[in-house]
Amino acid sequence: MIDSSEPAIGTGSLVTLHFSLALSDGEIIDSTFGKKPAKFRIGDGNMLPGFEAELMGLKNGDGFEKTIPHRNAFGEVNPKNIQRFPIENFKHLLNDDMTATKIGNVISFTDAGGFEIPGVVKKILDKEIVIDFNHPLSGKDIIFKVSILSVLDIDADSVVVKV
Repeated sequence: MIDSSEPAIGTGSLVTLHFSLALSDGEIIDSTFGKKPAKFRIGDGNMLPGFEAELMGLKNGDGFEKTIPHRNAFGEVNPKNIQRFPIENFKHLLNDDMTATKIGNVISFTDAGGFEIPGVVKKILDKEIVIDFNHPLSGKDIIFKVSILSVLDIDADSVVVKV
């Protein structure tokens, strides 16, 4: 039995855990089980808020498997993030039979601020190419499995982060 005096996960807790993310069909997207566990501080931005919310209150030794609705995972599909571009803008990526760029390929773009943005090729038409800039997992419910290995309730001023 777990000692009730052990710290529970809250904002600022340093958590070590194993996790897996899977689609509803069982396809594993990511997993630390059988590998080095994940270690992060709640609220540091390393985990999506919807996943962190599920961890709150858990203690060392706790675990679960839950389906996280897409709106709390990687979000809704935003139709405004699906863009159409003239095919001539991609001629350098296309060979004569149009196979260098295929549906499902990821192409990197640079926004006005100089940040790299990946887009997924959705359609290649005669005069345009359709690129989806939504996260590839947006619109998908995620099965989130967790096994908590340790929880440290650490004062924010006492943590030294090595980079």
